[in-house]
Amino acid sequence: MTKAEIVKEISRETGIERSSVEKTLEAFMSSVKDHLIKNEGVSLRGFGNFILKKRAAKIARNISKNTIIHLPAHHIPAFKPSKKFADKVKKSVK
Repeated sequence: MTKAEIVKEISRETGIERSSVEKTLEAFMSSVKDHLIKNEGVSLRGFGNFILKKRAAKIARNISKNTIIHLPAHHIPAFKPSKKFADKVKKSVK
């Protein structure tokens, strides 16, 4: 599902104009990004948490050039679903 499809569905279900829904969705995503950049998690009860995961430093290989690349430790954004949400997905997808 794309962002445009989400906007269309929310607009249809709530009766709110698509432009308003799109602005709200953009503001939500911007807020989540800003908080993760500040190293703050975002928790949505019953849905899940947007968190930062630390990736350890490692050595990788560029196979085409046969060289070694040193990748430093870094953080990546991740989503951890709530237990209820994860259980519902497990039950529905078999």
